[in-house]
Amino acid sequence: MRKYLSIFILLFLFGGLFTTTVFAQSGTPTDDEVNAIAHKLYCPVCESTPLDVCPTQACKEWRELIRTMLAEGKTEDEILQYFEDQYGARVLAEPPKEGGFLLIYLLPPLVILAGAVVLFRSLKEWTRPKAAASAAGGQQVESSAKKDDYVARLEEELKKQK
Repeated sequence: MRKYLSIFILLFLFGGLFTTTVFAQSGTPTDDEVNAIAHKLYCPVCESTPLDVCPTQACKEWRELIRTMLAEGKTEDEILQYFEDQYGARVLAEPPKEGGFLLIYLLPPLVILAGAVVLFRSLKEWTRPKAAASAAGGQQVESSAKKDDYVARLEEELKKQK
């Protein structure tokens, strides 16, 4: 029994050597944390400029608002929802996947699929064997023979007039 107790004490002491102390995060969010969220928003003043790189005063104020909201303990989704509620979906870098915005996500794959179908059918038509095409061309042979008779008679008539 004493042997097991000494092994337990040794394990307990060695276990304490491999642990680290964890400190709570500071109350002020870092610039990286703020910019990670700001990158998902667009500037309200400049067109098509992400909030994290825009130098305008409005963007500086928005980044400070994000910093304040993070310090209050709000999540990224709550912050993005706040800006969407205040300014509309136009400030989001990625439109929501609902309502009319769903068309943005569905239309490109549908157009690519339709193009692939058209291309497949066109290639199939272009590579059709010529034998099948010549069977359908039998009617053209008859009409060209009639045309040749007409051309021959026309040439004879023209020779007679000279």
